[in-house]
Amino acid sequence: MKRLVPALLACLFFVQAKAQLTPFEKSSDKNYTATYAEIITYYNNLAKQYPQMKLINYGMTDVGKPLTLVVLSQDKIFDPALIKKQNKRVLLINNGIHPGEPEGIDASMMLARDLLKNNRLPKDIVLCFIAVYNIDGCLNRGVSRINQNGPRAYGFRGNYRNLDLNRDFIKADSRNAWAFEKILNTWQPEIFLDNHTSDGADYQYVMTLIETQKDKQNPILAEYTSKTLSPELYKRMAKSGYEMTPYVEERKGTPDSGIVAFLEIPRFATGYTAQHNIISYITETHMLKPFDKRVYATYDFMVHLIDICERDHNLLGELKHKADEQVKNQKTFALNWEVDWEHWDTLTFKGYAAGHKTSEVSGLPRLYYDETKPFTKTIKYFDNYKPTVFADKPVAYVIPQAWEKVIELFKLNNIAMRRLAHDTTLDLQMYYIGDYKTPQRPYEGHYLHSDVKLNPTQMKVKFYQGDYVVYTNQALNRYIVETLEPQGVDSFFAWNFFDSVLGQKEGYSDYVFEDVAADLLKNDTTLRKKLDDEKAKNPQFANSARAQLNFVYHNSPYFEKTYLRYPVGRLLTDAKLDLQ
Repeated sequence: MKRLVPALLACLFFVQAKAQLTPFEKSSDKNYTATYAEIITYYNNLAKQYPQMKLINYGMTDVGKPLTLVVLSQDKIFDPALIKKQNKRVLLINNGIHPGEPEGIDASMMLARDLLKNNRLPKDIVLCFIAVYNIDGCLNRGVSRINQNGPRAYGFRGNYRNLDLNRDFIKADSRNAWAFEKILNTWQPEIFLDNHTSDGADYQYVMTLIETQKDKQNPILAEYTSKTLSPELYKRMAKSGYEMTPYVEERKGTPDSGIVAFLEIPRFATGYTAQHNIISYITETHMLKPFDKRVYATYDFMVHLIDICERDHNLLGELKHKADEQVKNQKTFALNWEVDWEHWDTLTFKGYAAGHKTSEVSGLPRLYYDETKPFTKTIKYFDNYKPTVFADKPVAYVIPQAWEKVIELFKLNNIAMRRLAHDTTLDLQMYYIGDYKTPQRPYEGHYLHSDVKLNPTQMKVKFYQGDYVVYTNQALNRYIVETLEPQGVDSFFAWNFFDSVLGQKEGYSDYVFEDVAADLLKNDTTLRKKLDDEKAKNPQFANSARAQLNFVYHNSPYFEKTYLRYPVGRLLTDAKLDLQ
């Protein structure tokens, strides 16, 4: 019997070790990504074995399942507030925002197990993995990414509402986004990683990287990421056998013409996190490389990121604090950016020769990359951006309580707000929308406004008891200003939150208003002169009775003051308000 004990223990160890293998590792060809059920089952089993791991469900996604956060904490503390008091950093890793790009899902399952099994959890970093963000798309399993080399089945890009969740972080149309924002604003990570797979050109790298665009990132954080963290990640990945290059977005068709740094505006995950002064990265493994290499490259990147963050945990805390303080006092904010084509850097790029040959489909020339002809070239890297639109912050914004979604999103993002204690008439700056452009086709369920022109007007406006006052002395000023200023590329106005103010509600009958307009012109010499001046300079206007009547109406006391008036007020002076 005694002889059986060692053998039995060895057998049990083998069974246990085999049970800890991920579905990816169990597959013979390593061309398999876990299903949603397999992901949750795997993590549940792992959590039962290791007290340093806890699964926490947040909210409910559009498909009716909660968003699962996997938390790894060496000292078994899972209270975000206590973790902050202990001066620990939080690293949040997001997986499966596009479930057809699943490397992060499988790599995170392996990494969580290895850190636990080998007792290698970092001491000063708490790790948070979103097991799979787009659960909806993960359940919609198939082969929709025709330009991708494996795995043999995977999820779909759109969620249950057919939304691309990596365009949903400002408008927050999906319940997935509300759950994600709850996680982010509860755990308040200093570092964020979003795992993806690329599209586009062919080249030699397994992994490319997007980092928060340096000219858009808070300068305190940009100094550290551009000079310390990013170079160290590139260096360590090269030693791991997965040399990286910046994400490949070609300037003119092929990478050897130069590549352009990706601008992750706030609709994207890392654009949204940048508004919260969080250091953020996106891994983009190459779609044509074997799936197992893509998974292992993602694994290695996460290992290196964790290791460097553990090393620099004190510095990361100091930088976050300094960035928050700087943003509290920042006066002017950029609302949109464009590539600076006159200034560029260079980088060594390892690609494949591109050419054209006759298409067997159309008989016309088609692009192809020849992997038998690799090259190493110095190419231009356009990684400089310049702001195109600015806004000076007011002392405070005043938001009518009627705009409920704005208020709820601000609450979700921990924006400090006060409420008016009673009905109050305020002398403040209001915007009138002068002009804007709107496309004919929807984008992610919206008709995005752009090129917004504003006419600021100082005026007295009545607000009501319970309306919200948002002071701009907060670490989240970027989120506040970039969402509330209508000219922001991803402002709430751009995403159609306030479209009802763009419609005129009252009008007139010509035959009735004719007599009223005549009396107005008799009694108001200034209005008469304005009408005459317009007729003198505009012959088409002078020949249109309707246009002239409309002109008088728009300049009369009868015209509605709320038409085209953006409803959020800007308090430019620190007036004493009676607040709840």
